[in-house]
Amino acid sequence: MIINRLFKGAESREAAGRLYRALVDQARRPDFYLRFGVPDTLDGRFDMIALHAFLLLHRLKRGGAGQGMVAQALFDLMFADMDAALREMGVGDLSVGRKVKTMASGFYGRIAAYEAGLSGAAGELEQALARNLYGTVAPVPAEIAAMAEYIRRQAAFLADASTEALLKGEIAFEALQGRAS
Repeated sequence: MIINRLFKGAESREAAGRLYRALVDQARRPDFYLRFGVPDTLDGRFDMIALHAFLLLHRLKRGGAGQGMVAQALFDLMFADMDAALREMGVGDLSVGRKVKTMASGFYGRIAAYEAGLSGAAGELEQALARNLYGTVAPVPAEIAAMAEYIRRQAAFLADASTEALLKGEIAFEALQGRAS
């Protein structure tokens, strides 16, 4: 029924909003920039948001009732936020669409690389991180290794997250551990 779909859509958007705020809060943790060498730049911050969005989408893709709707709403919200951020930074209206499209393309590439890295051969995730997250700096190997371990731990932690909680937009990330340097 149309009313049910509209209601479910509104619930999915609300849940996605809560998930997005949680992933942005996690991505902005100073430890990533101070201890793990992530560049504290516009690109570095985008990459941290993209990384945490990947982790949530990776979990949501396991399927189940409503998870696809929440995943799509999360993706839509993330890029609506990117659009708004570019406009706030003064990017001209005529080029915002092109920049968001470029960001979306980069995000899809990162998803593919991180997905392959999680399920692939040893070192594949580290290579994906070196190309993407650390692509504008020269990190020390310990920083890349620590970030790869963080991603593996988060993916395992989120795999155990309750579907019901996710559908309500309730998520907690595992505490950041370790030291890269």
